[in-house]
Amino acid sequence: MKIAVLLFEGLTALDAIGPYEVLARLPGAELAFVGKERGDVRTDNQILRLGVDRTLDEMPAADILVVPGGFGERRLERDEEVLSWLRKVDAGTRITASVCTGSLLLGAAGLLRGRRATTHWSRMSRLAEFGAVPVAERVVRDGKVATAAGVSAGIDLGLALALEIAGRQVAEAIQLSIEYDPAPPLDAGSPARAPEAVRAMVLQRIESRDRA
Repeated sequence: MKIAVLLFEGLTALDAIGPYEVLARLPGAELAFVGKERGDVRTDNQILRLGVDRTLDEMPAADILVVPGGFGERRLERDEEVLSWLRKVDAGTRITASVCTGSLLLGAAGLLRGRRATTHWSRMSRLAEFGAVPVAERVVRDGKVATAAGVSAGIDLGLALALEIAGRQVAEAIQLSIEYDPAPPLDAGSPARAPEAVRAMVLQRIESRDRA
């Protein structure tokens, strides 16, 4: 099973690494980090580096495609090389997936028209720009397209796909192996529950990064 995870400058690290930690543990998985050029890309905080194993041309097909988000995603919405690659790979995938604002990149490639989809809560309204139907859920499946909400939801996405592909026992074994048993000390992980001042703080940060 060939799995391609797209990397690009300015992605959010956990968007890619969360699904990777789950999907790379699937029996028979061959996972590659794919990008426009081989070498390192920096994540959106400009601190962490992640390595591209294969160029787009070197990975023309995959069984599972995972597209992360991050502040660098916005630039790729106008990058026809990346958009064409997404369309080409999607034509042969079993599952095309995204995390966070990676769904907007799928949308820009024309892969979400008429489909239910989700993204980071702060960007939910943008899904309609691409003809998608916004759904405020952790993981949304419509046909072969699976989209996950913001950042940490990529782990949930990975486990949902593992359950579908390999069955409950394997998926549970993966969950246990990464000890994914969330018990956060706070309850501000959803915009519906977070204090208004906290929501405003996050939106201000996001908007300032968008203008940069």
